[in-house]
Amino acid sequence: MRTLWSHLSAISNCKISPRTRIISSANLTSHRNLSTISSTEDPELRDFVGFLESLKNYEKSGVPKGAGTDSGDGFDLGRMKRLMLRLHNPHSKYKVVHVAGTKGKGSTSAFLSNILRAGGYSVGCYSSPHILSIKERISCNGEPVSASTLNDLFYSIKPILEQSIQEENGSLSHFEILTGIAFSLFDKENVDIAVIEAGLGGARDATNVIESSNLAASVITTIGEEHMAALGGSLESIAEAKSGIIKHGRPVVLGGPFLPHIEGILRSKAASMLSSVILASNIGSSSSIKGIINKNGIGLCQSCDIVIQNEKDDKPIVELSDVNLRMLGHHQLQNAVTATCVSLCLRDQGCGRVTDEAIRIGLENTCLLGRSQFLTPKEAETLQLPGATVLLDGAHTKESARALKEMIKKDFPEKRLVFVVAMASDKDHVSFAKELLTGLKPEAVILTEADIGGAKIRSTSSSVLKESWIKAADELGSGSMEASENKTVLDSLKLAYKILSDDTISSDSGMVIVTGSLHIVSSVLASLQH
Repeated sequence: MRTLWSHLSAISNCKISPRTRIISSANLTSHRNLSTISSTEDPELRDFVGFLESLKNYEKSGVPKGAGTDSGDGFDLGRMKRLMLRLHNPHSKYKVVHVAGTKGKGSTSAFLSNILRAGGYSVGCYSSPHILSIKERISCNGEPVSASTLNDLFYSIKPILEQSIQEENGSLSHFEILTGIAFSLFDKENVDIAVIEAGLGGARDATNVIESSNLAASVITTIGEEHMAALGGSLESIAEAKSGIIKHGRPVVLGGPFLPHIEGILRSKAASMLSSVILASNIGSSSSIKGIINKNGIGLCQSCDIVIQNEKDDKPIVELSDVNLRMLGHHQLQNAVTATCVSLCLRDQGCGRVTDEAIRIGLENTCLLGRSQFLTPKEAETLQLPGATVLLDGAHTKESARALKEMIKKDFPEKRLVFVVAMASDKDHVSFAKELLTGLKPEAVILTEADIGGAKIRSTSSSVLKESWIKAADELGSGSMEASENKTVLDSLKLAYKILSDDTISSDSGMVIVTGSLHIVSSVLASLQH
């Protein structure tokens, strides 16, 4: 039997790149890896997590068809409202910014939360999914909620939660209960404002119990092709679902840019609700990336000019030069611009402490796990990848793959690349692959598997991913491919490292890019803890 390396030599004439190799790495989740992932959760939260895991978890099982649409197939928002009533409507006790969107809502929420914190406000932030611990989903003043604080709240309201589950005939889900807990915790912590990220769509999402009376602003970052079946099957139906967070008389900030007819759907909904519209991609269009810098103590940053213009006369409202964003790519600049526009909207409502300097500080202090995240040299060495450049990015849609590709092309045009990819089963694998193979010439693509939401139900086998990448290459006219070998995620990383290291001709050490889902990112980061 040929060795792996002789086999790779035999397929090295693949036409995507003179040396591209497609390697299928099945059997990812060994018992060792399973224990590594589960042990990242705080042991103090065993009862809390066990309680949630006893409920229906759509992150694990997948969302039913039409569940996010404002129709008879949609989630019953009534049961969420009844839960809130039993909890004494904690979500009505503070101002809220409600954020929805196909991509960018997590980054935009993080940018905005840090801007408000820099202005001296007490800020709660609710987001999903988490990378290592469920505590990441609920943060107060920039820090994930502590296990003790979460347990204290959980045990105090557990009888209400159990009663609610019983009265709703067990239909309340993992996400609905966690959302209720987050709203309650922000009330208990007396936050001034909460930034709430929608889970799926908008209209029927559990977070959409927020009323116009305490809504400061709605935000819709982007509209793209994700969760198509759950949100009606088209871009138009997705836009309609997400526009459901727009409330009567309250402003809406649109990120964008959007296709004209999609923007029209959002504007039409806003008009029907008498809501003013702020289009961030328009008034922030003069913002730009100036270049990449290596900042001491932080690492790679992109130096940007943030310019927000008055819609009426194009005069700058905010003009910030040399803002060092720790998350790279034009899409992150757009997320920063969107967050800045929301900040100005809040400033107009009386949040006077949101100064230009607070905006700068907040933007520069923002980073998220798995979003254009580079491992430190020490972290790479811990994974037995000494000297390697490893980029973790949870891109998993056609649009996010394009954003990742454009960032690589702009910032690392000469880098030799190896991709390590795992994806969920409900994503468009072929379109994702085509985006990364158009304009990039990786030396290898290593396909592997990752549990989704802690389970295998939605994970995609490496053999299925292999066929998708072969199909993508065929559709691009790139020629035929082969695949081989079974590897764990860590072994896949080591293989990627070896492929780059074995080239003794090039002086470039290359870059390993881990992508396809936040769950493979979670697997890599979990390994660092052990």
